[in-house]
Amino acid sequence: MSARRVTLADVAQAAGVSRTTASLVLTGRGRELRISLDVEQRVLRAADELRYRPNAVSVGLRTGTTRTIGFVSDTVATSRLAGDMIKGALEAARERGVMLFIGETEGDPDLEGGLLHAMQDRQVDGIILAAMYTRTIKVPKDIAASPAVLLNALPKQPSPLPSILPDEVEAGRAAARVLLKAGHREGIHLIGVGPGTRNVPPQSVAAVERLTGIREVFREAGVKIASGRVCRDWQPEEGLLATREMLASFRPRALICLNDRIAFGAYQALSDAGLSVPMDVSVVSFDDHPLASWMRPKLTSVALPHYELGRKAVDVLFTEMGRDGVAEGHRGEVHRVPMPVRDRESVAPPAE
Repeated sequence: MSARRVTLADVAQAAGVSRTTASLVLTGRGRELRISLDVEQRVLRAADELRYRPNAVSVGLRTGTTRTIGFVSDTVATSRLAGDMIKGALEAARERGVMLFIGETEGDPDLEGGLLHAMQDRQVDGIILAAMYTRTIKVPKDIAASPAVLLNALPKQPSPLPSILPDEVEAGRAAARVLLKAGHREGIHLIGVGPGTRNVPPQSVAAVERLTGIREVFREAGVKIASGRVCRDWQPEEGLLATREMLASFRPRALICLNDRIAFGAYQALSDAGLSVPMDVSVVSFDDHPLASWMRPKLTSVALPHYELGRKAVDVLFTEMGRDGVAEGHRGEVHRVPMPVRDRESVAPPAE
């Protein structure tokens, strides 16, 4: 038989005070209503000894909040790569004394709608709608019933919801600067996109923004990108084939690969051609997948800040929860989270 839950009345009896007095002390209003320090200490000591926990339902009815937020995603929860996004959100929520409810849709719109309704039926104080990869989404109409933010997603249509995104344009700039700092000005090739702004995989926000940043920095430095190869699916086999195709026409000095899995394939193609990294060819990439530190030589990569994205989403959601309302026609702010460079061993000055 389970132990009976300790109630507020139990605490009041143990402290020798009324239930009202115990409630005022435990909700932090004792000093405000001039309850003596001795009484306050007796109540707090009794609550501690009895291991009293307030009833979340009754607190919610009294305050109009449930101290819970919902986190609904496509495949973030089951992804090893983006799991830190949830870790960041969990820790930021816990620091505020809030519980995070997590639901996963696997990209099914009907399941997404059902999860959003379930969260709202449980009267969560706010909702984070997250995507595994940065993409544009059609914002569900029903989400507006609660304060909400978009994580790793941009609305296809104007929306009042704020978006939290990695700063992909600045990441592209950072990757280009890594090569310029090492002295590279010729023989720079892109694997995954480019070289033109329209040469990107369909519906890839990261590809467009990373390429924008890369081109901007090289243009300002007077450096011409030698070539680019589009990879529709950013996986090792595509990086391998694209790099082999490039090697049939060019002898590169440096590669910018659009993610670490592409870079893994590029490493293989370079090795097959008898070229070494970084003595013959420097390589810089994106995402800072665990793969980047396993490769030999270790891969310099611009990191996706999954943990920081999750924390930022909770911070912005709490700001939204504190608003009285959203003005008609208001467009949600886009919050960009920095992507740091992880300098490792794959970049060196160009060979003479």
